Amino acid sequence: MKFVLEVTLDEGVMAKDPVRELGRILRYWGGNLDHYALQPGDGSAVYDSEYSEVGSWRVTAS
Repeated sequence: MKFVLEVTLDEGVMAKDPVRELGRILRYWGGNLDHYALQPGDGSAVYDSEYSEVGSWRVTAS
């Protein structure tokens, strides 16, 4: 299986401070993963600190 995280870094608040925003996303979703079985097909949208959708994560078979 693979865990895939895709985040757009060049728009909105992500473009202003990508290091801070990406760090926040990684901390938040890292702590939130225990709510998922982490099976292929699992995934969710990812939001920045202004609650704008900036990407997604997903689990794939390979």
